[in-house]
Amino acid sequence: MSMNSGIESDFDGEFDGEFDERSPVVTTAWWVACPAKMLVWARLQVRESGVADVLDCDGQVLVYDSEDTARAALMDAEFFAHDGLDDDDVAGWGILLEDLIPPEGEHDDDLVPQMMRALEVPQR
Repeated sequence: MSMNSGIESDFDGEFDGEFDERSPVVTTAWWVACPAKMLVWARLQVRESGVADVLDCDGQVLVYDSEDTARAALMDAEFFAHDGLDDDDVAGWGILLEDLIPPEGEHDDDLVPQMMRALEVPQR
C-alpha cells in the first residue's frame, strides 16, 4: 500500500554544506503519525555534516539543511517524535504505547514495508 506521507522538503542542494550519504549518522529518531487508523512511520537521521534526512513510508529520502528544518517538516505533516510520546498521546489511536514499536532492519529496503500498518478497529 502506498500513501503520501505529507512530508515535504524544499531542499534543492543549494546550502552551505553538501549532502553526502556517506557522512556518518550521529542521531536517529523515529517519528509516527496516525491518520485514519493507520500507523505511518518516518525515520529522521542527522549526519555529522549537520544535514538531516527523512526516510518516509514510500521509501523516499527527503533531505533537509538541518535537524530543525526536518523536525519542522515532520511536525507540519502531523508526525510526533516517538521518544516524546506518552500513554495519553496514543490513547485515541487505539494502541498502547508499549506496542508502538518502530520498524527494524539493517537497510532502508527492510524498513519501508514496515512503515505503514493498519490499526485494528474494535468490533461493536
